[in-house]
Amino acid sequence: MIKLLQTTAAFSLLLAGTAMAKEPASCQTVRYSDPGWTDISSTNALLKAVLGPLGYQADIKTLSVPITFRGLANDELDVFLGNWMPTQTKIVDPMVEKGELDVLKVNLSGNRFTLAVPDYVAEAGVTSFDDLAKNADKFDHKIYGIEAGASVNQNMLRMIDDDAFGLGDWKLVESSEQGMLSQVQRAERSDKWVVFPAWEPHPMNTEYELTYLKGGDEYFGPNMGSAEVRTVARPGFAEECTNLTALLKNMTFSVDLENAMMARILTDGISADEAAKEAIGKHPELLDTWLAGVTTFDGEPGLAAVKGKLGL
Repeated sequence: MIKLLQTTAAFSLLLAGTAMAKEPASCQTVRYSDPGWTDISSTNALLKAVLGPLGYQADIKTLSVPITFRGLANDELDVFLGNWMPTQTKIVDPMVEKGELDVLKVNLSGNRFTLAVPDYVAEAGVTSFDDLAKNADKFDHKIYGIEAGASVNQNMLRMIDDDAFGLGDWKLVESSEQGMLSQVQRAERSDKWVVFPAWEPHPMNTEYELTYLKGGDEYFGPNMGSAEVRTVARPGFAEECTNLTALLKNMTFSVDLENAMMARILTDGISADEAAKEAIGKHPELLDTWLAGVTTFDGEPGLAAVKGKLGL
């Protein structure tokens, strides 16, 4: 009996030690990036809204996609919530093969990412990539893109270099997400023709009447760029920061959730942080999934801590 009690006591101490085990201090500040895309600003803010009450610090840096992936490989960043696939395949797959990047989770699916035109352009006969060159003069031989270095821009530049679809003499006008959409808005006001990359989730799908073009599978993937977004991490992060990894593997989003947040940010002018707190307030059930098995940095129950801090 004494031996049994000693064994039980030892086992209880082991369990207590495990429960009290903490991540190293290096995990308390989470370094991640924002490439200037409102969808990633939204998901970044959702993560930040949860990290604070859990006792972590969010360190979000505004970086281009190529620099983001370089930062992950060089241990200058911890995670990235914006790995769009297959758009970023040529960057990401070689890094995964070399052990420079770990894929943690698909955080969003059911979205599209390819070239689009306003509906009035589609109604005039442009419904596929093959229709662009036949109407080059109406488009002024231009495709409007987002920021320089973005994977989608690289795909379009490769398409032009390949003279795919007869677009070899076209020019890619690189700008930013907002700069590109401002151009679309100006074009729509005067019924001018414009072609640009479009994706969902994004309020552009409700603010503008758009038609996604068919036939760009080689450069944007099948089914009009049917895509998924993944959470990726620097090598060794998952083993070092186990609690954070559990959180990140739990966090998935939806097109509707992100569309609503992005509309609040882009149309109503509120900050991403405000939109995140508002979204969680409207959908507190998300926390039950996101925080399953997750603790605070100090090892306390995570769900109670977050709901308490957010007043839910």
